[in-house]
Amino acid sequence: MAAEKKEKIILDVAYQPQVRTNRDTRSLMLDVIIALIPTLAVTIWQYGFHPLLVVLVSMASACFFEWGYRKLMKKDCRVGDLSALVTGMLLAMTLPTSVPVWLPVIGSFFAIVVVKQLYGGIGKNFLNPALAGRAFLLASYAGIMGRWQLPNAMKGIDAVSSATPLSYMYGDSALPAWLNMKSMFLGTIPGCIGELSALALLIGGIYLIARKVISWRIPVSFVGSVALVTLICGKAGYGHFEWMVDNVLAGGLLLGAFFMATDYVTSPVTLNGQLLFGCGCGLLTVLIRYFGGFPEGVSYAILIMNLCTWAIDKAFRRYPFGATKEDIAADKAERKAARGAAK
Repeated sequence: MAAEKKEKIILDVAYQPQVRTNRDTRSLMLDVIIALIPTLAVTIWQYGFHPLLVVLVSMASACFFEWGYRKLMKKDCRVGDLSALVTGMLLAMTLPTSVPVWLPVIGSFFAIVVVKQLYGGIGKNFLNPALAGRAFLLASYAGIMGRWQLPNAMKGIDAVSSATPLSYMYGDSALPAWLNMKSMFLGTIPGCIGELSALALLIGGIYLIARKVISWRIPVSFVGSVALVTLICGKAGYGHFEWMVDNVLAGGLLLGAFFMATDYVTSPVTLNGQLLFGCGCGLLTVLIRYFGGFPEGVSYAILIMNLCTWAIDKAFRRYPFGATKEDIAADKAERKAARGAAK
């Protein structure tokens, strides 16, 4: 009997550690898309199919720009890993429900080409592409980005449709009775496509944690730090607990905590570093909300902390598997001596 032919396996030891897993980039990105479906469903329920069109155009343009850039640069096509689809979808989630369909095309170009591909593609960008695209659109089209629409559930009442809950909370006007905890939890409020329903975002976030796509550390430390600081600081006209709950439910805090700040490339890999990263995002969010020119601070807080990721990981340095206490102590002493010599 002829000997059975065995498949030749080539192991490149240049990449460490050698871990076997059934998960790849495509499966992870698919889980993120699935986790965003409840939020998108609530938005369609409240605003009709225009937000869905915005999301689809954003996803399609993100894929096109990634394919086109890599084709132009004669690089292998990476559209199949679904990362461009997720970038386009997340970008659309940060846009108001009434934006024209051409706006996400411009944002996708900036996110994919400028922020992602010019720095080497997936795994090499130092900023979250979707948030960078939103920041670019907010700076370039502030009028369109600040135009809000009233949801279907609120069209029968006498209310101003040009303000989100955060606009009221950090403005001179008191929060109207129809903008309460229940409406923010269920999603019957004005806002961006992906920030309406806290319930839908929690369902998606828990799904990602259960699927082990993300860790609990960044979302919990992010939301927890915002809750703690706003509970302590409060604001005139609001009870401390009410103010804290409103800050957690309103705006893009839950969207940013579960879907943006947890980006693998732009967040720390060390466990303690993730906790520090989340706390930093939360503190900056509160700082921008209290003293910034915009009532929302989640996007800029995450982008600022993205720039600090390398320093956080360096501060919480990991050691090789099997390192003894003596090895770690010797390494710390060597690093301390090196810092002393540098001074």
